Amino acid sequence: MANSLWNRLPVITKNLILINFICWFVDILFTNRIGIPLSNILGLHYFLSEGFGWWQLLTYMFMHANFSHIFFNMFAILMFAPELERRWGSQRFLIYYLVTGLGAGIVQELVWYIFYGSAAMGAITIGASGAVFGVLFAFGWLFPDVNLYLFFVPIPISARTAVILYAICELFLGVASLSGDNVAHFAHLGGMLFGWLLILWWKHRYGSVFASTPYESRLLRWLKDKFKNKNKNDNPYDGWHYQDPV
Repeated sequence: MANSLWNRLPVITKNLILINFICWFVDILFTNRIGIPLSNILGLHYFLSEGFGWWQLLTYMFMHANFSHIFFNMFAILMFAPELERRWGSQRFLIYYLVTGLGAGIVQELVWYIFYGSAAMGAITIGASGAVFGVLFAFGWLFPDVNLYLFFVPIPISARTAVILYAICELFLGVASLSGDNVAHFAHLGGMLFGWLLILWWKHRYGSVFASTPYESRLLRWLKDKFKNKNKNDNPYDGWHYQDPV
């Protein structure tokens, strides 16, 4: 058990998963025993409504609607967050996670204000999905050539391609959801956007530590190897210095 997957997880990743599940269980207890859903207090309300509190921009990302909601969010954290935390360190990874979650909430508030106005007075957003999409973006930025296997695609896809596909899908779904949908697609995009901006800032401030892994397509790599081999001299002793026999 000492070498189990759970024990090998970095400290922030492990605690994020624990805190999210604890909050979910406490929310169930409060709802069933007391009749007060914590999601109504800690979930993110529209900023012009009476139920809005500034703390909700932080607490909403630790609330979840049901088991499938929290399971898939925590599964994504389990898969992608450890490598980021090991690469950046625990403190900076926690900052990144919280900033992307905050950014997702801010973008969702802007969408409510621009497209819904007073109709969003009773709206509430919960879930870690915005921060999770920020984590996914950072993974694709730092490890673009790592192959991923998506549930609905039986072939490996590079992390860079997966992030691009997710972003495009969320954009289309977000536009479609303006006519009525209970999924905060623009919050997902907001997590990616704030993750991108934060990484660019860190890259500008601290240099190549936060730069993306140099990307080179398989086609470009093949062409380079092809021309390198074509120009190579067939003489295996070319460039050697040797004496003539006496």
